[in-house]
Amino acid sequence: MANETTAPVEEQAEEVKLISVEEMKAQIKPLSQNAFVAFWQKIYRAWLGIWYGFSDKHPKLSGWVYKIVFFFAFSMGVTIWQYLVMTFLPYVFGGLAEVSFIWPKVQLGDLVDPNGDPLFFAIFNEPAKMVDGKYVATAGLSNFLAFEIAVFTAQIINFPLQRNITFKSKGNPVVQAIWYFIGWVLISIFVNAIWGIIVPFVRDLWQWPSAVWNLLKTFITGGVSMIIFFFIFLIIFPDLKKVAAGKKKKYEKLCNSGATEEQIAKAKLEYDIADEKARLDTAEKEMSKAISQASAMAVAYDSRERRLEKMKTAGASAENIAIVEKALAEAHVKASKAYYDKVEAIAENDKVKAEVAAQREARGEAA
Repeated sequence: MANETTAPVEEQAEEVKLISVEEMKAQIKPLSQNAFVAFWQKIYRAWLGIWYGFSDKHPKLSGWVYKIVFFFAFSMGVTIWQYLVMTFLPYVFGGLAEVSFIWPKVQLGDLVDPNGDPLFFAIFNEPAKMVDGKYVATAGLSNFLAFEIAVFTAQIINFPLQRNITFKSKGNPVVQAIWYFIGWVLISIFVNAIWGIIVPFVRDLWQWPSAVWNLLKTFITGGVSMIIFFFIFLIIFPDLKKVAAGKKKKYEKLCNSGATEEQIAKAKLEYDIADEKARLDTAEKEMSKAISQASAMAVAYDSRERRLEKMKTAGASAENIAIVEKALAEAHVKASKAYYDKVEAIAENDKVKAEVAAQREARGEAA
C-alpha cells in the first residue's frame, strides 16, 4: 500500500485518478442502527485508519505491537476467568475438602502452622484444612480440582483466540492443539512448583484470606505461564514467511552439497508447500488490510464532507471553510489511492489463489 505523501493536493490528484464520491461512499459499510454500537463502530474505523498508516511506516514494529497487545489482552482476560472460577468452584466440590492432595510431600524442616501441623513443599500442595471443626472448601482435593478446571478451561478459551486473532495461524489446528496441550502440562508443573514454595507460607503459616492468596496464585502461575507461552506460541504458530525461507535455505543447501536426487526432490516439495502457504497468507492479509483501509479513508472523507456542510450552514468564515475544503480534497486523494490499492490487493489475492491451485493440481493434490 502506498505511503502517505506530502506533495501538494493538486500534484497528488494528477498522479491518482480520483474516484467519484459515489464510488468512495460505496466503500463504507453501513453503520448499525443502534446508536451505541454505531458510536463504537466510528471509533473503530478511525482507529483502523491510524493503525494501518502506522503499519505502512513501521511494518516490523507494528507486527510485534499487534501480537504483544492482543496476547496480553487475551491472557489477562482468561486470567480473570481463572480467578473467578477459583473463587467459587471449590464450594461445588466441598465434599472433597476433607481429602488432602499433596505430591511430592517434602517437609519444610521444623516449620509448623498455627495449629502445629508441619509445612510441606509440593508441586501439588492441597492439604485438607479445618476451621472451627469444619473442613475448608478452599483447601484439599476440592481446591485442587477447582484450580485444574479453572486453568484448563482458561486454555480452551485462550488457544483459539491466540491462534486465530493474535497470530492468525493457518497451520494444522489439531497438531497445534496437541503441542499446546503438551506445553501447558509442562508449564503447569513448573509454575506449580514455584507456587509450592510460596503457598506453605501465605496460606498455612501466615493464613492470608483465601481470596487474597488465590489472587496471588492466579497472577504468579498465570503471569509466569503467560511469559513462557508467548515464546511457545511463536514456535507453534510460526511466521509462514520465515518457515518458507527456512525451507528454501535447506533446499539450496542440499542442492550445493551433493545430496541425492530423492533428498533434493523432497526438500523442494517441502519448500514449494511452505512457499504456497506463505503466499496465500500474505495475499489474504494484504487484501483484508486494503479493504479495511479503503473503508477507513472513505469514512474520513465523509466526515470532512459533513463538517464542511455544517460550517457552510452555520456561516463559518471563508478562511475556515477553505481550510476544510483543502482537507476534503486531500481526503479525496487518499480515499482514491486506498480504493485502487484495494482493487489491486483483491486481484493479487485472486491471482495467488489461482497460481497455487494450479501448482497443487500439477502435483495431483486438491487445491
